[in-house]
Amino acid sequence: MKAIHITKEDFLKNVNNYEVNGRDWKYQGDKPAIIDFYASWCGPCKMLSPVLDELADEYQDKIYVYKVNVEEEEELASLFGIRSVPTLFFVPMSGMPQMAQGALPKDTLVKAINEVLLK
Repeated sequence: MKAIHITKEDFLKNVNNYEVNGRDWKYQGDKPAIIDFYASWCGPCKMLSPVLDELADEYQDKIYVYKVNVEEEEELASLFGIRSVPTLFFVPMSGMPQMAQGALPKDTLVKAINEVLLK
């Protein structure tokens, strides 16, 4: 299992339909998620990508790992104030997402998964 590339349409359907919900965050998934906002030219994003694929495989029954290309999905990047890549959103089943920036090491990501998403 690998990280799932999503578009605005996928985001509206599977994550949060902000066109309907407005500023109210309502996660629509059936499992917590990590959303990686990345760019194809970004070196740290390229380093992070295989780590996220590993996590998608290791936690495939527990979380989703989504990827959003900020060059192709400018509206999503703007809406969420993405100013640098990679930027990760940790989306629990309830409550607001938590944001982290940079190519975090796998052990830090595992800790965040366990403490933020699977608590």
